[in-house]
Amino acid sequence: MPSPILLPIVLLFTLLALLTPHPASAESPHHGIAMHGDLALPADFTALPYVNPAAPKGGTIRQAVTGSFDSLHPHIVKGVPALGMGYVFETLLTRSWDEPFSLYGLLADRVEVADDRSAVTFHIDPKARWHDGTPLTAADVLFSLEAQRQHGTPNRRLFYAKVTAAEAPDPQTVRFAFAPNPDGSIDREMPLLMGLMPIHSKAFWAGRDFSRTTLEPILGSGPYRVASVDPGRRIVYERVRDYWGRDLPVRVGQFNADRLEFDYYRDDSVALEAFKAGQGDVRYEIDPAKWATGYDGPALRDGRIVREELPDHRPEPARGLIFNTRRPQFADVRVRRALGMAPDFDWIGRSLFHGLLTRTASYYPNSELAAQGLPQGEELQALTPFRDRLPPDLFTKPFTLPEAGNGSSNGSGNGPAGLRANRREALRLLEQAGWRVRDGRLTDDAGNRFAFEILLSDPSEERVALEFARSLEPLGIAARVRTVDSAQFQARLERFDFDMTMRWWASTLSPGNEQLYYYGSDAAGQEGSRNLAGIRDPVVDALARSIAATTTRAALVGRVRALDRVLLWGHYMVPLYHSPVDRIARWATLHRPAVTPLYGPMLESWWVDQRAGQ
Repeated sequence: MPSPILLPIVLLFTLLALLTPHPASAESPHHGIAMHGDLALPADFTALPYVNPAAPKGGTIRQAVTGSFDSLHPHIVKGVPALGMGYVFETLLTRSWDEPFSLYGLLADRVEVADDRSAVTFHIDPKARWHDGTPLTAADVLFSLEAQRQHGTPNRRLFYAKVTAAEAPDPQTVRFAFAPNPDGSIDREMPLLMGLMPIHSKAFWAGRDFSRTTLEPILGSGPYRVASVDPGRRIVYERVRDYWGRDLPVRVGQFNADRLEFDYYRDDSVALEAFKAGQGDVRYEIDPAKWATGYDGPALRDGRIVREELPDHRPEPARGLIFNTRRPQFADVRVRRALGMAPDFDWIGRSLFHGLLTRTASYYPNSELAAQGLPQGEELQALTPFRDRLPPDLFTKPFTLPEAGNGSSNGSGNGPAGLRANRREALRLLEQAGWRVRDGRLTDDAGNRFAFEILLSDPSEERVALEFARSLEPLGIAARVRTVDSAQFQARLERFDFDMTMRWWASTLSPGNEQLYYYGSDAAGQEGSRNLAGIRDPVVDALARSIAATTTRAALVGRVRALDRVLLWGHYMVPLYHSPVDRIARWATLHRPAVTPLYGPMLESWWVDQRAGQ
């Protein structure tokens, strides 16, 4: 029986479902959905291709991590959730990390999709159970949809608003229908997004406030449950011995450790020392300096610690110094381009990152989605309708980053000719935009100096920001670096109260709706969105909106490359660096499968060698 609060919502959904035409589906039930093309795995597959089906169960995997947490609720805006909470909850479908965007049955063992993707039906596995042994039903799915619509993150609220009808024909079946886009097209990604919606127990949340953070363990259905919590310092998960899905093909060979332990440290250098002392079993290293010099010791030399560089083919985060184009001094693209020409990034890469990182020249670096060379094929076809609104050079010149060559970092007369030439070009662009150097200060015609603040939250980012700020001094620009605590930083980002900041955008191999949340005009005015740069460009809007409507992989790649190229020529950030590999250190007692999937190593498929005393 629906609660008094949800009863009107359930009745409304039922009424909408009755009034909404149900598109006929020529599809019979399938074991999954691919965003484009066919699923790679047949209906009778027995395990994912990147796991060891015979991996032994048992032992503990410990991680020494940095930061803190104040919540065990990962599906709302408020709070900082503990790491590992994703192992507690499940979705109707789950990803294969060896395909760009393919989902296979998890809570739902079968799925039907309308030919035009205007509706999807999920058949819930009768075996699906919550950790308390009660069955998981369609009522839980409908509850989860409404909870996410009201209290989920802004991007989830945006996606789920497209659901025009939600109904449960029986306790094991749930069906969703979707509103068309303003142009009448259907968002083809919606069936997959519904498959990835986190499912919560309606009974558990009765009498509880879904919108509030909590340190009470939440009832889940996943392979692990919370065993103990020391708020902000430590969380331990235990494997659910009678986990309902342990024999599913998408679960075989995974979640092998009996316990997962996360110990939090305020300082990453301390976390590294804890790992080296045996208080952690695996560590993902993102700091090139630590990778180059921080692991030396007896355990590494005698083979007890193993370091590996594992290649992947997923898009790396597009990290950069992001301009807030809402600020008048950054509204002109010539100014943004000029500031990106001032630093010697070759020197920064060698000196600060030991030459281990690659300069980022895409919003989808390290992947097939990155624009390269000149536009052609599907990409050119996507760009051509907007030719009169794009820079002519976009069609005739490959986008390239300024190169300074090998020289000093201070940009003085002793620097290489390339760096001096870059700065001369930067001054020319600034003059075109109305800025001139007067008495060593860059000012506009009214005498206002070009000055701004670079807002950071991580002290480790200060080295790059300070080098960038110093590189602007020869241009007469005064840039001040300011590091604030994480709470203040997040609050200022959400209000877009900054001039420039160091952040990133992250994407998968199958970008979709989230691109409008990152770069769309509507998101530019929505506080808390990821459009930090304040991009308001109808061409960006059109390209980002068209991505989710693609029906083939080739069309998707072409349109994403087109969007990438337009963003690059908009100079919305000064690109920094990314790693072309995953750098992982592990104790030799921890083992991984021989195959690394497309998206990189997956820790849930690793296992502990019990013979080594773990």
